[in-house]
Amino acid sequence: MAKKIKIFATTIIGGKYRGKRLDIPAIDTTRGSKSILKESLFNTIQFDLIDKNFVEVFSGSGSIGLEALSRGAGECYFIEYNKLAYAILQENAQRVDPSKSHLFYGDSFEKFATVQEIVKKSDQKSYFYFDPPFSTRDGMDEVYDKTLKLMQSIDPTHCEMAIVEHMTKLDMPQIIGQLKFIKRKKFGRSTLSYFAPKDSDEK
Repeated sequence: MAKKIKIFATTIIGGKYRGKRLDIPAIDTTRGSKSILKESLFNTIQFDLIDKNFVEVFSGSGSIGLEALSRGAGECYFIEYNKLAYAILQENAQRVDPSKSHLFYGDSFEKFATVQEIVKKSDQKSYFYFDPPFSTRDGMDEVYDKTLKLMQSIDPTHCEMAIVEHMTKLDMPQIIGQLKFIKRKKFGRSTLSYFAPKDSDEK
């Protein structure tokens, strides 16, 4: 008999859908981002986010992307490979804003190129949010390397910013493809690192 998975409830913390319930499954691959981290993220990008695309690459139950929609993002794209997390993501998106939520079931490393091609057709730039499961299994280095490769593939002409949520002890490179490191903010064991497209005259 399948083991029953515990579901935790949280809420959207700001914007037009503030207070709407989000469910988060208690499984290894999904970790609810701390509310202090989430608040800091959206305080940083708040007004620049309006009408932009937001891509939550390892979306879990979608709590970051749905918060982005609540804060004024135009369209949000979610990629998730865990079947249970994806089912809960579907419910959360339905509850918040299904018309602007675009869900992709499958491996983020395989689906990212497809999603990037879609957002490149938009007349708005995109935010890319990466929260890979670095610390949840062996083979962490491989996940890290594969995530950097995804970031290297980002077309800077369609990117507003790429943000990585990672373990604080992990050092992110200063340059990843056509993106350069801007700043980082620590929250205990988790850190947010921000990257923006390099200036055209930068090598």
